[in-house]
Amino acid sequence: MAGPDEDRDEFSRRIGARQTRKVRAREEKDKPVWFGLGMMGTVGWSVAVPTLLGALLGQWLDSKLNDTVSWTLTLLLIGIAVGCLNAYYWVRREGQRIGRRKDGE
Repeated sequence: MAGPDEDRDEFSRRIGARQTRKVRAREEKDKPVWFGLGMMGTVGWSVAVPTLLGALLGQWLDSKLNDTVSWTLTLLLIGIAVGCLNAYYWVRREGQRIGRRKDGE
């Protein structure tokens, strides 16, 4: 059975964690809806840019080389793969940052 001091310490810890969450919620509240949309846009651009660059480079190579390989298609697929990996790492890093923040509570 827990003693009165242990109960008081547990109660104080819970109150402190709630207060920390309230302060963070007030800070996060100031972020507009555009902030979330901007985050989604960043992930989208991290996929779109390598894909477009791969396609453009592939078209240029196809115009310069008479080859049986379609460099446009090849580099387009490579660009998509690189972009998806980039987005995956970016989202994972943000998830870890949020997880560390929650663990700090």
